[in-house]
Amino acid sequence: MNLADLDLFVRTADCGSITRAADQLNMSSAAASAAIKRLERQLAAQLFIRSTRQLRITAEGERFLVYCRKALQEMEAGKASINALEGKVAGEMRISMPSDLGRNMLLAWMDEIMDQHPDLSLNILLGDALSDFYMDRVDLAIRYGNLEDSSMVAFRLARIERLLCASPGYIANFGMPEKPEDLVQHNCLLFQLSSRINHIWQLVPEYSGDGSNRQTQKPVSVRVSGDRYANDGDVVRRWAIAGKGIAFKSRLDIAADLRAGRLVRLLPQYQSPKIDLNLISPTRAQISPAVLLLRDMLRDKFSAQLDL
Repeated sequence: MNLADLDLFVRTADCGSITRAADQLNMSSAAASAAIKRLERQLAAQLFIRSTRQLRITAEGERFLVYCRKALQEMEAGKASINALEGKVAGEMRISMPSDLGRNMLLAWMDEIMDQHPDLSLNILLGDALSDFYMDRVDLAIRYGNLEDSSMVAFRLARIERLLCASPGYIANFGMPEKPEDLVQHNCLLFQLSSRINHIWQLVPEYSGDGSNRQTQKPVSVRVSGDRYANDGDVVRRWAIAGKGIAFKSRLDIAADLRAGRLVRLLPQYQSPKIDLNLISPTRAQISPAVLLLRDMLRDKFSAQLDL
């Protein structure tokens, strides 16, 4: 059987559409349809039920899909093993990453790794919505937070806290909050993930280092509001720089802005509870030398940024 046909079959099953699967592989719908029919003839089984409105996988197709995925994963692992023996980092990685962090920090680092390893190909998906590894054909994802699926593998890249910030212009016009409760009097710039708006900001007093019991430092939750919210973290950062309100952003997202004076940290005695930033693989079988190289490079880069 042709591996390209197997790849097309898996993509078609994930997309629910031959046309969308063909688009992913830069081939015509007619050629993709012919390839699926060729595979069905070889198997002497119908893989999809076709109608004018939808494409539905058959019971036979569902069973074959399980083995197809494993076969393709094993082939990729085999190629990675050969490259590792030759001391090469090669192949293609399709990586999903957050909009703000990806656009303003990670893209430059991806250029560095590709310059050092010309046989490596990267396909970048920017966006804050959580990717579906199978539907979006994602090999790796860089995301904040804990895994909900225990079958996935997560490598911690860094532990990050969020900080309150605003532009010097906003502070000059509206003043600086002196305590968390003052935030309700300010225009706060809100981030929306899926249909949920993050309008409850949890703040934790930073440890003073004076020997007091840190467990007595209770978090403070403040319900904030504002006239702007977006499902893209970079948009929230840009609004803050433009003086439109107060943002609650990852330290990594605003590190360069704080150093350049575009943003000023507010209530510096408070921060958010720290959260893990992870490099996530859907299966252990997909952890190649290229993935491990990327993991180690990102850990070093993030450590250097957070030490500044």
